[in-house]
Amino acid sequence: MGKLQEFEITFDQKKEVYTPGESISGAVTFKLDEALQCKAVKINCNGFCGVTSKVNDTAWTAEEQYFNSTVSVADKGTLKQGKHTFPFKFLIPESAPTSFEGSYGRIVYRVRAFIDTPRFVKDYNTEKAFYLIRFLNLNELPDIWGTCSSAVKQQFTYMLVKTGTVDLKAQCDRKGYTPDQIIQVLVNIHNQSGKTTGNVAASLMQRVTYETKRPTHDVKTIVEVAGGVVKAGKELEWKEQIIVPPLPRSSLAGCDLIKIEYYVKVSLKSPDVMLTLPIHIGNVSLDEKLHPSKQADPPSSAAAEDTQASTPNISPTLPPRPAPKPAPRHRMSSHNSPSAPPAEGHQGAEGGTQLNDVFPNKRQSQLVSPNAFSYAPGLFFAQNQQHNGPGTVPSGPPGTTAPYPPENGPSSMPTPLILPPDYSTSSYPQGQLAARKHILHVDCMTLFVEKNKAAT
Repeated sequence: MGKLQEFEITFDQKKEVYTPGESISGAVTFKLDEALQCKAVKINCNGFCGVTSKVNDTAWTAEEQYFNSTVSVADKGTLKQGKHTFPFKFLIPESAPTSFEGSYGRIVYRVRAFIDTPRFVKDYNTEKAFYLIRFLNLNELPDIWGTCSSAVKQQFTYMLVKTGTVDLKAQCDRKGYTPDQIIQVLVNIHNQSGKTTGNVAASLMQRVTYETKRPTHDVKTIVEVAGGVVKAGKELEWKEQIIVPPLPRSSLAGCDLIKIEYYVKVSLKSPDVMLTLPIHIGNVSLDEKLHPSKQADPPSSAAAEDTQASTPNISPTLPPRPAPKPAPRHRMSSHNSPSAPPAEGHQGAEGGTQLNDVFPNKRQSQLVSPNAFSYAPGLFFAQNQQHNGPGTVPSGPPGTTAPYPPENGPSSMPTPLILPPDYSTSSYPQGQLAARKHILHVDCMTLFVEKNKAAT
């Protein structure tokens, strides 16, 4: 280096990774073996992006500058022999994007030092790069919650002959990840053809778009895992995991020339079918505590029970209906036998045959807690009712109410039984009694005539 023996840039605390809004500080050190004439010693800090249409080319076709600051630490004069140290400090703008280096472009941050010498004398310069990370909080992205899923159907053609279709469905457990997290991939393949498919594969893909005159797309496979085949007429469910390696964050906010996208690709080799599941890669992982509250669901049966439990002794409210005409009452003896159900169909909740008091029963609405039930005699709610003996149970209006199980077990609350009528100790109805008397009268007259004939 001639007169210049050392020339280097160091950062305080040997730090090389920074964030937007942070200050970067350090010192420029050089050592001269003899005095050196100079016009100025300058230190520069800058950040820029450059893109090109050729691989690994630094002749940028498009550039954008994020910041460029220069300070002069020594004026025109003579630098003495020996070691010289000049401290520096720069502020990194809040809007600066994350560092990135790709095949067709890069985002670079660096500190450079210059020793400007008089004309015809060699200039000296050096530089040192640093890296900038702009954190992406996945919780701040719109539509980030929930799973990511997709489906596709493909015609299976073998030797130019269509043999059927293949249904491919895939799902990721979430839409955003950070490095070292695991992507849970669930794949369902239904082979409705007569041929066996090729191997299924799941890949984490990176797509980088460089905004040149004609945009350049660079697609890379970051991680790939492979599975088996699906035989003809079979259906397969395949579960796989992909560990996210250290990667640049999605989108590169603050940069207009480079765009980064990530997605999981699920594909079959044969037939050639593929689907993609877009995801985000960030620096701050999803926090379930920050999940937006779900919209209020309609009240469930249990919720309604709890609500109505706070208002005890309220009978189920039924819509008014015209009372049915009362059936003619039979003349009964002092012994009360269970009454038979009406002959024309079953009555509903209103006007139904009242249960015998010997078989007490509790009834409740499906939306009412048992503790809030108020018994109302004469109401019959037969839906879902269980009975332990013979006989049919009249059915009420669909969806009205149903009895709840006894509180102290089946033995303490017998299920009501509807028994057939018993006329063994009852008087006949008036109409039947008159007919019976007429028959006895005819029998007596016949017996009298026969006795007279026998006497003659």
